[in-house]
Amino acid sequence: MKKKKLKILVSLFALNSITLYLYFSSHPDHFRHKPPKNHFPNTGNRFYSSENHHNFHSSITSQSKPWPILPSYLPWSQNPNVAWRSCEGYFGNGFTRQIDLLQTSPELHRKTIPGAGGGWFRCFFSDTLQSSICEGGVIRMNSERISMSRGGEKLETVIGRGEDEELPVFKYGAFEIEVNDRKKIGKKLTDDEFLKKYLPEGAISRHTMRELIDSIRLVGVDEFHCSEWIEEPSLLITRFEYANLFHTVTDWYSAYTASRVSGLPSRPHLVFVDGHCETQLEETWRALFSSLTYAKNFSGPVCFRHAILSPLGYETALFKGLTEQIDCNGASAHDLWQNPNNRKTARLSEFGEMIRAAFGFPVDRQNIPRTATGPNVLFVRREDYLAHPRHGGKVQSRLSNEQQVFDSIKSWAMNHSECKLNVINGLFAHMSMKEQVRAIQDASVIVGAHGAGLTHIVSAAPKAVILEIISSEYRRPHFALIAQWKGLEYHPIYLEGSHADPPVVIDKLSSILKSLGC
Repeated sequence: MKKKKLKILVSLFALNSITLYLYFSSHPDHFRHKPPKNHFPNTGNRFYSSENHHNFHSSITSQSKPWPILPSYLPWSQNPNVAWRSCEGYFGNGFTRQIDLLQTSPELHRKTIPGAGGGWFRCFFSDTLQSSICEGGVIRMNSERISMSRGGEKLETVIGRGEDEELPVFKYGAFEIEVNDRKKIGKKLTDDEFLKKYLPEGAISRHTMRELIDSIRLVGVDEFHCSEWIEEPSLLITRFEYANLFHTVTDWYSAYTASRVSGLPSRPHLVFVDGHCETQLEETWRALFSSLTYAKNFSGPVCFRHAILSPLGYETALFKGLTEQIDCNGASAHDLWQNPNNRKTARLSEFGEMIRAAFGFPVDRQNIPRTATGPNVLFVRREDYLAHPRHGGKVQSRLSNEQQVFDSIKSWAMNHSECKLNVINGLFAHMSMKEQVRAIQDASVIVGAHGAGLTHIVSAAPKAVILEIISSEYRRPHFALIAQWKGLEYHPIYLEGSHADPPVVIDKLSSILKSLGC
């Protein structure tokens, strides 16, 4: 009997050791205390001289932000056995097919000095999503060969500017990679067959990442001169519906996925390869990643030691799920680690924790804290605001008597005898992104009419309950799907038009609160 118990104890110890090793090996920055070294010596004035290259100036002076520890994190390591159209294929690392376009490995390029022709490029293709995450090294961006507005301006200064002016048009050679193979110099990186197979346009009218890769030209060492070198990994991103929260969340998710699939040891820097103006949503971009700049902000050709091309938000499961059935349900990472299931995922919970952690909020708590006035009921409001240069400042009402419904809930809550309630007026258009995320994570119940603001539920606590009021004109599955994929309890109220009966909403809310013990 003693020998049997001893064997069980040894087995449990071994299993625990393996689990800890796998977790921390996939979170390298949690135990690496030394900052990553630059690939070139630091001369104090950030300039470096080489026989084969002109002096260069590095515009990245601060170290990258480390990845936070996330309770729902699961390893993103390459696994060729990820099943087609499984939940991991849709939401995680289904990018299992590697295609090397330039064979120089990332490991070799890190040891290569300037002028050695160490350029490399490869893509990871997902059969499930029909898209690729591509990355490469020793890449030069020539912004003067990209036709688009400067980007990053204050909205008030560019009112009326057309969208076509903001989207990039790449001339041949807008991007170049250094090679030392004479047979390749002057040629394109890819051909049409590669683009059709691994970067299919699908229903996307303009696939800017495909166009960027199509512009890449291979150049020799003597022609590869840089005014700036970016030594730390950088994500190149083109946004479309950049002022809409739902579409921006798809871009955030795509950027996060690309960073993880690429195995980056810390959070990358961002380069927006578009000419859109500044929006409120940039606050979250800057919180999530190490830094942010616009392509046209660089003066002269800029070279990247390691660049990653983020897929378009339209290619994520968050967007594809609107038109194709993605049969996945949210589950805890702990459960999936012990019992893998192709029909369950913790990836959206992981991503929501990433957003919360980026703003400095705790992510290790499972229960929603109750304030002195009881649980929070957050009512996400739709307000008029100026979103982009072509926007008139008016939002289309999805709930014609929204103010009446909110006032009725607030009045009812004041007289609610079972427990105290704190009704939050979610005027998100007048709140910072950090304040919005705080309101979401602290809410026990999130109520709102169908609208982009509800996309914030990706950051909701695991036990939050969603109550969506849906008019007959906007019966779309966006938030029911996000709730399903996160494992959140979700309740819809379907309207015949756009007018809601306040007693009906209150009755549903009361039922939800009773289930929460209130």
